[in-house]
Amino acid sequence: MYNGRMEIITFQQQPIDTIDPVTEGAAPDFTLKDLHGHPVTLSSLKDKTVLISVVPDINTPVCSTQTRFFNEEAARGNGDVEFLTISNNTNDEFANWCAAEGIDMTILPDVDNEFGGKYRLRIYGGPLPGRLARSLYVIRDGNIIHNQIVNEISDEPDYHAALAVAHS
Repeated sequence: MYNGRMEIITFQQQPIDTIDPVTEGAAPDFTLKDLHGHPVTLSSLKDKTVLISVVPDINTPVCSTQTRFFNEEAARGNGDVEFLTISNNTNDEFANWCAAEGIDMTILPDVDNEFGGKYRLRIYGGPLPGRLARSLYVIRDGNIIHNQIVNEISDEPDYHAALAVAHS
C-alpha cells in the first residue's frame, strides 16, 4: 500500500535519490530463492512474525554489521520470528560472504528486483546505484506492523525497535 510518504535517501548527508516505499498495510507477497536454490515465499510464513532486514550491499561494513546482528538474533532460536536478509547481491557474493562470516540465517538474493520492485526500495544514485535502500520490516499476519527506511545509507537501523515489535 502506498502511503504517500516519499523518502529522501542520502549518502554522507547528500541526497542521492527519492523513493516511495511501501511502509504500511498489507505486505506485498514475494518469492525469492535462498542460497541453496529453495524458494521462500512471504505468504508461506504466515504463521510466524517475519523480520526482513534489507541491505544495499553485503560487501560493505554497515551491511555486514546489520546482517551479523540479525544472524545472532536468529541463532538464539526464538522460533516465533523468522529472520530474512534481502539484498540484490548475487548468490555467489552472498555465499562467499556467508562462508567467510559463518552466517547461517536465511539470505535471499533479489537479483531480479522481485522484492525491491514490489516494496519500491530501489535507489539509483550515489555510490551503490541500483541497490536497495537500507530498511527493516516486521510483518505479522500478512501486514506490515513496523518499518524503518534508513535515510542515510551509511547509518545502521534501529535494531532494538524492530526486535521489540517482532517479539511483542
